[in-house]
Amino acid sequence: MSDLRELTVGTGAGLDTADMVLNIGPQHPSTHGVLRLRLTLDGERVVTCEPIVGYMHRGAEKLFEVRDYRQIIVLSNRHDWLSAFSNELGVVLAVERLMGIEVPERATWLRMALAELNRVLNHLMFLGSYPLEIGAITPMFYAFRERETLQAVMEEVSGGRIHYMFNRVGGLKEEVPAGWTRRAREAIALVRSRMPDIDKLIRRNDIFLARTVGVGVLTAEQAAAYGASGPVARASGLDLDLRRDEPYLAYDELDVPVVTRTAGDCHSRFEVLLDQAYVSLDLAEQCLDRIDRIGGPVNVRLPKVVKAPEGHTYAWTENPLGINGYYLVSRGEKTPWRMKMRTASYANVQALSTLIPGCLVPDLIAILGSMFFVVGDIDK
Repeated sequence: MSDLRELTVGTGAGLDTADMVLNIGPQHPSTHGVLRLRLTLDGERVVTCEPIVGYMHRGAEKLFEVRDYRQIIVLSNRHDWLSAFSNELGVVLAVERLMGIEVPERATWLRMALAELNRVLNHLMFLGSYPLEIGAITPMFYAFRERETLQAVMEEVSGGRIHYMFNRVGGLKEEVPAGWTRRAREAIALVRSRMPDIDKLIRRNDIFLARTVGVGVLTAEQAAAYGASGPVARASGLDLDLRRDEPYLAYDELDVPVVTRTAGDCHSRFEVLLDQAYVSLDLAEQCLDRIDRIGGPVNVRLPKVVKAPEGHTYAWTENPLGINGYYLVSRGEKTPWRMKMRTASYANVQALSTLIPGCLVPDLIAILGSMFFVVGDIDK
């Protein structure tokens, strides 16, 4: 009993003070899922922040090793559930590269159109949910109105609303329905005409500006050191986009505008996401124009048992949240010997340990939401 002493937790002259340890998550309204932040607080100010991940870990990379090259697509589809089409795409590109498969031109342009529509769907979710987390309810309704318009287009072509499962090794599952490109173009025009509703509502809103401008600044050097990519990195001035800098599919035939900012704060990250949605709508429309001029098949005939030759390859894509990489190792069997995923959210969330210390607790929520991550993409 003699070792015990009374300790007052708080601040003020003449008092013994101690830091408080606080857990945000793993289940919390502002963590986008089961992410846990272990915070040390001095009053209302955060002293240290430790992101703790793994609560959703499903062992996808080990499951790849006991499923054939057709079956692994359904697993890769799910780690970032807001970017399902892009997830599939990266895996099939890796397998096709290792097998030396040349995909039909029509399939290539259809993949690009669908990937850009998927990018807009991803961004719309965050354009609605981020303001919601810091108190603005209305943008969510506008964002979901636009999402439903584009979801109808994706559902018509694939049968799925979130997990599309439309990519196949060698191309796509099947040809798109008759008249689909026209309906997709109409949906894009409708969404483009209504996007200013979200834009005017939130971009220059005084309360939103007060909560985000100058908050959670990530410098270009810090972004590069953590391996950040996508809108998070481009908001800090890192002018990197694989669609332009290391083109895959047929992106080298398009002029891909890369949206960047230099402030690196929460507002810059939101602006990059918003402006990128406009760019992706334009790119999707250009792809649809090309599709209408290209005939032919959308896949190649494969053997009953697909085996990749012995070797290894790395394919990376510019997913909506950043760079996704797929390192595939084959020993000549029908299943991968090893498949390692480099996901965008995992690298981006690491920066929280630098961004959050020094901020106030209410700003923590604004910073956390502006990193635009999906927990499944962290835990895989």
